Amino acid sequence: MAEGEGPETTTEHERILQEIESTDAACVGPTLRSVYDDQPNAHKRFMEKLEARIRNHDREIEKMCNFHHQGFVDAITELLKVRSDAGKLKVQVTDTNRRLQDAGKDVINQSEEVIRCRVHQRNIAITVEKLQLCLPVLEMYSKVREQMKSKRYYSALKTMELLENTYLPQVYQYRFCQIMTENIPRLREEIKEISMSDLKDFLESIRKHSDKIGEMAMKQSQQQRIFNRVVKKQTHNGNEKLYAASGAFLGHFDTATPEQLQDDEEEYEEEVLTAQDLVDFSPVYRCLHIYTILGDRETFENYYRRQRRKQAGLVLQPQSNMNETVEGYRKYFNQIVGFFVVEDHILHATQGLVTRAFTDELWNMALSKIIAVLRTHSSYCTDPDLVLELKNVIVVYADTLQGYGFSVSRLFDLLLEIRDQYNETLLKKWAVVFRAIFESDNYSPIPAANEEEYRMIISRFPFHDTELEKQPFPKRFPVSMSVPEIYKEFKEFIYASLKFSESLHRSSTEIDDMLRKSTNLLLTRTLSGCLQNLIKKQHIGLTELVQIIINTTHLEQACKYLEDFITNITNVSPETVHTTRLYGLSTFKDARHAAEGEIYTKLNHKIDEFIQLADYEWTMTEPNGRASGYLMDLINFLRSTFQVFTHLPGKVAQTACMSACKHLSTSMMQMLLDTDVKQISMGAIQQFNLDVIQCELFASSEPVPGFQGDTLQLAFIDLRQLLDLFMVWDWSTYLADYGQATSKYLRVNPSTALILLEKMKDTNKKNIIFSQFRKNDRDKQKLIETVVKQLRSLVNGMSQHT
Repeated sequence: MAEGEGPETTTEHERILQEIESTDAACVGPTLRSVYDDQPNAHKRFMEKLEARIRNHDREIEKMCNFHHQGFVDAITELLKVRSDAGKLKVQVTDTNRRLQDAGKDVINQSEEVIRCRVHQRNIAITVEKLQLCLPVLEMYSKVREQMKSKRYYSALKTMELLENTYLPQVYQYRFCQIMTENIPRLREEIKEISMSDLKDFLESIRKHSDKIGEMAMKQSQQQRIFNRVVKKQTHNGNEKLYAASGAFLGHFDTATPEQLQDDEEEYEEEVLTAQDLVDFSPVYRCLHIYTILGDRETFENYYRRQRRKQAGLVLQPQSNMNETVEGYRKYFNQIVGFFVVEDHILHATQGLVTRAFTDELWNMALSKIIAVLRTHSSYCTDPDLVLELKNVIVVYADTLQGYGFSVSRLFDLLLEIRDQYNETLLKKWAVVFRAIFESDNYSPIPAANEEEYRMIISRFPFHDTELEKQPFPKRFPVSMSVPEIYKEFKEFIYASLKFSESLHRSSTEIDDMLRKSTNLLLTRTLSGCLQNLIKKQHIGLTELVQIIINTTHLEQACKYLEDFITNITNVSPETVHTTRLYGLSTFKDARHAAEGEIYTKLNHKIDEFIQLADYEWTMTEPNGRASGYLMDLINFLRSTFQVFTHLPGKVAQTACMSACKHLSTSMMQMLLDTDVKQISMGAIQQFNLDVIQCELFASSEPVPGFQGDTLQLAFIDLRQLLDLFMVWDWSTYLADYGQATSKYLRVNPSTALILLEKMKDTNKKNIIFSQFRKNDRDKQKLIETVVKQLRSLVNGMSQHT
């Protein structure tokens, strides 16, 4: 087998055997696999090689054991000798240990006793030391409890802070300290809740006391105003005397003497309390400090501001019937003033709880709401006295808050709006006064039986007439009693209007302008409207209308005295560039024009009433020989009426007279042309001519002086030429001269002549039945028909030309 092996195979088997010997048993698998992967029958040769290697190792082991065997035997022999000596030594050591244990028992007992004492001593020392550390903790905790029980929360928080930061860290390992540590946050929350509850009570308290706080603050402001008025009266005594002489228009404080004002001031000094006297602010201070210490100041500030903003919304809500009495307004303002007085106190007494920006924001919000509320509720006020009281309350309210640093300019702008409303209520009130004066007036000149009565009228109305002064008593003023009454009411209105301008912080020029504008409204709207309504009333007759014209003339002349009156009150020169003038001229002129027009209307209406009484017999054969009764009554009425017109301006009387004559002429012409009158005889024409003659005689008698020549008679020229044409029967002249400027019958219209001629033609047709055998009547009838044809042709020519 050895021969069959090659050198390569032998070397390979040696390598494999070395790997098997040097390799871990777990990794021998791949090596063995290589034996089988080799040449066929290689594993048999490998096994043979392996067995040879084993035999070699066995021989080496045997050699090694034979080499060390004698030493091993010697070592066993020595061990056997030592075993007997070791047993003896063991017995000796055991005996020695027993005797030592017995001897050391007492020492051990005493040592253990000493150790126990030392441990007790050490424990006592440690306990004393720890107790000395714990006692301050317990004392501080007990102090916290006592402080909370006595509601000294701020001190309790300080003590807790000291306890937590200084004492508890020294004994933190003890359980009771852990319990205290856990309780401290709960105590802080308890203090926060208690302080917040106190704050809520404080907020509720100031909400209830806002009314009283505001009342006191407004009294203080009013006291300051009183003091200022005392000083002003002492330094401007002359001007104040002028006011006092003008009338009681400045209210209680303006008309009172300095001594009375001083008494009022002392009374207010005794009564006035401050916000600190009415409300305890300590809860809010305490709560602020507590939240500051707890590091939660921002939460507290936000809560406080949010709650105050809500309270502001409640305070600004007015009562529904606030506009009925001034007390409703005063209570409303007291609450608002109280609210902002508290905020101002908090602003200055605390550091940053509320800021100026926050209070300004609240004030601007409140101011917008207040202005809206006042605009709404004041619009329902119809009593000027209530509006005036409201103004006084607003002024005190504005002055009070201005003293606390709030901007109130918008309130004074609102007062100007309310002033316009106040003037409106004054105008309505004086409209009633004027109507009452006009209703009670008898529209007759004022009699003055003696000097006293004369001076009394002169003192009430600026009337100056040297001729009247020279006349003996009894005298008569040209005006009726309504004139001095109205002039007096003018001054009363100015006083009333001036009341509102007081304390508005306006210059004298502005006040003067306000007075003049309101007086102009009184003249141009109220008085003018009352006069217009008076003139239109049915019961106002011609005599009353004449007196109204006279009255308005003198009232117009008195306007310059009203301007002087306003100037004396305001001390503003009328020569000032921007001074407003009174518009009395246009007001009274319009009233006179309306009265004059009403005179013309009523006069014409009266003429119509007389005309309706006319009862002509249009088919009479012969006239009565005298004028109709209705016409004579009408002329007598016109004569008596025009005598009353002597006090009127000349043009007014002349215009009224000319208007009456023209209306009378037109009405008589319409009677002739009335479609209901079918026939007119020559006798009726002659009777109508007698009436027209009376009208002409009346016109020529100059019922109103000032007409030139026969100007008034021209009112009847149309009737005169028409009647002359028919009575003279001058148709040839009329037809021949028609259209010429020099025509004798220039004012006769062909259509008018045709209508009247046809009515006469119908009358002649009826009479021709009984007189058909009279040649003159037949010729006259033919002439009428011929003239009718020619007139128709003229009328047709005129219509075609048109």
